[in-house]
Amino acid sequence: MLVGFYKFHILGALFIGALAYFWSWVAWLLIPLAFTFTVGLYDTFQSRHTVRRNFPLVGRIRWAVEWLRPYVRQYLIESDLDGKPLSRMFRSIVYQRAKGELDTNPYGTRMDTYQDGYEWISHSIAARDVEELDSSPRIQIGGKDCQQPYSASLLNISAMSYGALSHRAIEALNLGAKEGGFYHNTGEGGISDYHLKHGGDLVWQIGTAYFGCRTSEGRFCPDTFADKAKLPSVKMIEIKLSQGAKPGHGGILPASKNNEEIARIRLVEAHQDVISPAAHTAFSTPRGLLEFVQKLRDLSGGKPVGFKLCVGRQSEFIAICKAMVETGIRPDFITVDGGEGGTGAAPLEYSNSVGMPLRDGLAFVADCLRGFDLREEIRVIASGKVLSAFHMARSLALGADLINCARGMMLALGCIHSLICNTNRCPTGVTTQDPKLVRGLVIEDKAPRVARFHKETLHALVDITSSAGFGNPGEISRHHLHRRVDQHTVLRFDELYPYPDAGSFLQEPYPDCYSHHLKEASADTFTPTSHVVHTH
Repeated sequence: MLVGFYKFHILGALFIGALAYFWSWVAWLLIPLAFTFTVGLYDTFQSRHTVRRNFPLVGRIRWAVEWLRPYVRQYLIESDLDGKPLSRMFRSIVYQRAKGELDTNPYGTRMDTYQDGYEWISHSIAARDVEELDSSPRIQIGGKDCQQPYSASLLNISAMSYGALSHRAIEALNLGAKEGGFYHNTGEGGISDYHLKHGGDLVWQIGTAYFGCRTSEGRFCPDTFADKAKLPSVKMIEIKLSQGAKPGHGGILPASKNNEEIARIRLVEAHQDVISPAAHTAFSTPRGLLEFVQKLRDLSGGKPVGFKLCVGRQSEFIAICKAMVETGIRPDFITVDGGEGGTGAAPLEYSNSVGMPLRDGLAFVADCLRGFDLREEIRVIASGKVLSAFHMARSLALGADLINCARGMMLALGCIHSLICNTNRCPTGVTTQDPKLVRGLVIEDKAPRVARFHKETLHALVDITSSAGFGNPGEISRHHLHRRVDQHTVLRFDELYPYPDAGSFLQEPYPDCYSHHLKEASADTFTPTSHVVHTH
């Protein structure tokens, strides 16, 4: 009987143990089921999202697929010629050159050479030996009033501010510029300690908010400007009138990126959205702009001073040229940004539909300077989606003397084209102020990549130059480039963008295509003199 008693207890214990074991698995299954039921119940009764209300739980799949869509497309679907704003083909060439990897292509071009818009440069039977050419061509910037001219590389780092970029990104860019012998444009965010740490050449950009040289009211401050402009690293000063990605719209620094350090550098209040004014307060007329140019030149000790713009109303730039003729004041350089230019944050309508594209704007600016007989005195810098040596050659042909590059330099830093620059969540630490993400960018690794991308792209440009039969990239002109306009027509660039005669804008009769703009432009106002307000 005692044995039976123990057997009963043993069997009971085994039964209870088995039930507990089984119930633990049931409990683990019940937890996610209960959670799923709760979420579905919430979706059913919430009133904010129609799809989730009508299709509880299932409607959430749409969000997940939308989140994955850009990554699936970029990594699994898009071809070498797809991808916006930069195709995989051009992203790849930047990566390859920055890393020093093989950058040649097998099996011929992937581009459709018979597609409308296809462009090419003419080679020469009398091609030059590339070894005979200067592998690192430079150009002197500085006009008659400049006391400290600067010898610039043909390829440089375009304007990107500290704040839009992380401190390690700025350091890596500047160290790369130092190693490669080219300049680094600060962007309108001012000169930070990271711009100065490695001693790379700087172009200090002054925007409408006068960051780093402003009063407490946001006006231009001559004293703080003079102190910084005379720093040895600052080689040139650039007045930003507008930028291609958002012309006529102030720059945007989100509060999430505006930390104490950035606020100190910019002389603004920390942890607030900082939106730059749309226009300058230091001047309001073309004459005023040129007087401001001269003022900055004097305050800086005679360093080259110029301005940057994306061409908008054509008569306004012509008005500036008229003011140059009437005042005798010349900027040392003009940077032309295209409407396709990049930015960390801009309204969609501005990125897509405001501002003249680079090719048209560049040709227009160069032709205006030629028409007013000013071209030899002023250097022209092109900026806007320039990634390859052919892009550089095309800009030189249209009228540029040298090139600024932003997105190419970001890719050389390690940017993976994730298109979240405006969220402070950049996974490569380039366009974020999140310390956990910034630490992933190793300056000592990325700076040589920036310098190598610069060197290899310049070498490719010199290579193209030698194949075209020239001794210097500056000899490339519109006569040497071609575009397929349609299936039956190929035009040279000088047919698409005809050169005006030198000095032909100085007196009537003006060239027909410029006559209207010339007649409505005045050195005393940016507003066209024949401007009529139409009412509806």
